[in-house]
Amino acid sequence: MEPEIIIKEVCPTSTQELIQRGYLLLDIREVSEVEQLSLDVPRILYIPMSSLEDRIHELPKGEKVIVVCTTGERSKRVVSYLQYHGYSNYINMKKGIEKWVQKGFPTKGDTSYIPSHTCCGDSHCH
Repeated sequence: MEPEIIIKEVCPTSTQELIQRGYLLLDIREVSEVEQLSLDVPRILYIPMSSLEDRIHELPKGEKVIVVCTTGERSKRVVSYLQYHGYSNYINMKKGIEKWVQKGFPTKGDTSYIPSHTCCGDSHCH
């Protein structure tokens, strides 16, 4: 029986704090998504989810990394996949870039395609 994988998650506000402490962001959105909008942070690595299996060797194993996508769903699957492959310091940013934009955190590009109502009043992610 395989051990259950528990996905660690942080909201965008906590992500901001962790970035200040040196965490790396891994954006797994596809190229067209990143071209529209990217996060304006000091340390970010772009590897599309569709290329992850081929590029997994590019990921740092000993570093603390927060994985991001638009809604937090794809990144959650990626964190699970990476933990299964021995990458234990990877955390999912729940609610994704949609919540990041809602909070007014730094971005580059066009935020207009991100819906402003995606959190549906969920008070768990401040």
